[in-house]
Amino acid sequence: QVHLREAGGGLVQAGGSLRLSCAASGGACSSCAVGWFRQAPGEKREFVSAISWAGSTTSYADSVKGRFTMSKNNAQNTVYLQMNSLKPEDTAVYYCAAEPWLTDQIPPTWRYWGQGTQVTVSS
Repeated sequence: QVHLREAGGGLVQAGGSLRLSCAASGGACSSCAVGWFRQAPGEKREFVSAISWAGSTTSYADSVKGRFTMSKNNAQNTVYLQMNSLKPEDTAVYYCAAEPWLTDQIPPTWRYWGQGTQVTVSS
């Protein structure tokens, strides 16, 4: 069983930056693609970004393109989401998800989920 733990959330002013991390433990996930999702109060969970297991393919929601960047440290089983130029509409609980996926593509579904970390952007 793979366990995912997010960290790095917090309160930041609009225009600021945060870096989220997602650490995997408890099982073999070296071949996992990893995704970030977010859910604002009263809203559905939405896709933010994803990275393939090899790290050479990334995907971003239009709302975060140019501001958010994912990176992967396979040796540490950790994925990062660098969030710059944050806006109040980025306020949400951010979840990481993982799926064993031995291709250089982004998987269509996600088997493992973390508990989430709160990101609040003040105006």
